[in-house]
Amino acid sequence: MTIHFDRPSAEARFREVFSHLGAVTAYARRRGSRDPDGIAAEAMTIAWRRLDDVPADDPLPWLYGTARNLVLAEARRSAPTAPAALEAEHVDQPPVELDPSLDRALRELSQLDREALLLVAWEDLTPGQAAKALGISPVAFRVRLLRARRRFRTSLEEAQASPPSPHLNHLDVEGT
Repeated sequence: MTIHFDRPSAEARFREVFSHLGAVTAYARRRGSRDPDGIAAEAMTIAWRRLDDVPADDPLPWLYGTARNLVLAEARRSAPTAPAALEAEHVDQPPVELDPSLDRALRELSQLDREALLLVAWEDLTPGQAAKALGISPVAFRVRLLRARRRFRTSLEEAQASPPSPHLNHLDVEGT
């Protein structure tokens, strides 16, 4: 399949898309990628090939969605016999060190709940942008986010009420 672009405008448009490389790399790193730079580079390659599919007004949610799929594919390649491990293995890495009870509460959430919260909190996406990144409707994302916030609040209250187990560190919490 040959894609024909008006070269100057396509290059200018791609420069705008490419300006998000650092954000996509950081996203892949927080999602637990073993090769965040490679994931970001591949996301940019896909964006170039599918430039007509990348929203001109707001490419970042599209790029995050592409990077998310690449990170999940990377996990499947590295653990092909353990599909249940995919959810547990990709624990988002915080951009800063978190309070232990907050870290514990986040890690006790399901991957879908954690992802909904973190797209809004760490990636600074609006619920509409996060819905685009996940390929779901804005209404479905808002419901997911509402439920995730409730579960997080409950989990945080429980984490603050009970001290963390001394044999667990913040990177190896049971139930993740």
